[in-house]
Amino acid sequence: MKNTSKILVPFDFSETSKKSLQYAIDYVGQDEHLKILLAYISNEDNYDVLEEAFGSIKSKFGKGLKHDIQWVSFSGTLSNALIYIQKEENVQLIIMGTDGDKGDEESNTSHLVLKADCPVLVVPSNYEDFQIKNVALVLGSEEIEDNKTLETLLKVVRRFEAKVHVITIKNKEKEYGYSDIDENNEAKIQYYLENFYSEHTFIENTDIVEGILDYSKRKDIDAIAILPRNHSAQNKPSKGQLTEVLVLKSKIPVLTID
Repeated sequence: MKNTSKILVPFDFSETSKKSLQYAIDYVGQDEHLKILLAYISNEDNYDVLEEAFGSIKSKFGKGLKHDIQWVSFSGTLSNALIYIQKEENVQLIIMGTDGDKGDEESNTSHLVLKADCPVLVVPSNYEDFQIKNVALVLGSEEIEDNKTLETLLKVVRRFEAKVHVITIKNKEKEYGYSDIDENNEAKIQYYLENFYSEHTFIENTDIVEGILDYSKRKDIDAIAILPRNHSAQNKPSKGQLTEVLVLKSKIPVLTID
């Protein structure tokens, strides 16, 4: 029997966190190899109260899952605590709700997606029906150095038999699609994504985020995938500005793959 993998969901009993929990439940479905771990981060914990509150959450949301929903309580800043839990619990995926660029959530979400050592799936609070049938993979002009990122994406799309639509936003006056780097990326995408790879589209737009979101809306994309630290070996690591803005502006879930 395969080992069980954990999906970590930051949970504070807000409607946003309940939405992300429901998304995680729909993601897990009847898979006996996946279990959900809720993380409550606060410096003022009352264990008895929390135990009762999480008992109600488990009763309401946990029906139909192969494993009981688990929970942990931890103190500290949200991003640092979640990163610690992710490492200690060997979490394979974090599913996190967001209200967008409101208040402190902007820094918390951005910090987490760039520092976590596992994929993070950010779910907007206004996102409704769960579906992963079409995924847009955002790719720049840099070469894909870590092929494991494509393997991670393959696991997701294979799970839901989804199609991957690769998009590159042309925001500068240069040739796209003909360089050696472009050709190498195309070969890797075709090899690792197999028959789940649909097409590679080059879009002209000086605003990269706008180009990504417009394409996603027109093509009925269910989730956007991005590789925050994708850069060629000769270059400095990306600071993740695009990722930070995208996870806060998108109206559909964004999967960041490190």
